[in-house]
Amino acid sequence: MTSRWRAVVWGALGVIAVVALWELYKWAGPADGVVIGSERDGLRILPRTHDRAMPHVWVMVARLFEATSGASTPPLWLTVVGGMVTTLGIAAVGWLIGVVVGMLFALLMQRWRLAEWGLLPWIVVSQTVPLIAFAPLVSRIGSQIDRNVMPWPDWLSVAIIASYLAFFPVAVGALRGLSSPDAIHSDLMRSYGASYLQTLRQLRLPAAVPYLLPALRLAAANAVVGAVVAEVSIGMRGGLGRMLLQMAQSASADPALPWAPIFGAVVLGLVAAGSVALLGATLTKYRRGEATA
Repeated sequence: MTSRWRAVVWGALGVIAVVALWELYKWAGPADGVVIGSERDGLRILPRTHDRAMPHVWVMVARLFEATSGASTPPLWLTVVGGMVTTLGIAAVGWLIGVVVGMLFALLMQRWRLAEWGLLPWIVVSQTVPLIAFAPLVSRIGSQIDRNVMPWPDWLSVAIIASYLAFFPVAVGALRGLSSPDAIHSDLMRSYGASYLQTLRQLRLPAAVPYLLPALRLAAANAVVGAVVAEVSIGMRGGLGRMLLQMAQSASADPALPWAPIFGAVVLGLVAAGSVALLGATLTKYRRGEATA
């Protein structure tokens, strides 16, 4: 069995294991969960397992093929796919912005050690800012630009927020990759009189590929998460984030409904990471000793 098929088998076994754990806990767990303290103000340490809180997996799957909210509406899976396409497009824009910004930071930090000392701590600290606090700020700035400078659609604010999560792994991974060539190789390029750009193109960028590809996959998954959270925070319609919020409000009457956009978000993350894997397939000669994400 090749490594590719082995990965597919392990991925399928992982999905089966999650489904089995879900159904096992639903069967064995207490219907009202476990609460420490009073029922009203206590801390719930285990979730409820009754059908309204935790539907069976086959019920959630069957719900995908029923009408979204009425007889005249399309099947739920088709509505979710529409939201996935919208969110995927925005996440792709956010991913591109994040890759460009991350690469610029990495090049700057690799070129000048002083820049690395000054920027890297702030890049790390930037990821500790909660996205839900950052999103309204970006939305407000976008509204001001829209009023005074140029049209600024809501999806662009969502893409900027998605890029905020995407740039970090690219900056760190690319910095590690660009710094990976041995000193003897850099000295050899210098002895040939190679310029910085020639050294970058012929030595550092090829050496960075094994570190950059896992970072790009991680950035793609982060961009999807950022886009979904930003859609919820900004209230943009049409994507998975807003859909998730709207369907969650119907959870008491239709418990399986809110799980459909969650499944969509999971599939979207896999599609985004898989798209980057296709990009990596074109760079196989540079992928010896690829780092794991």
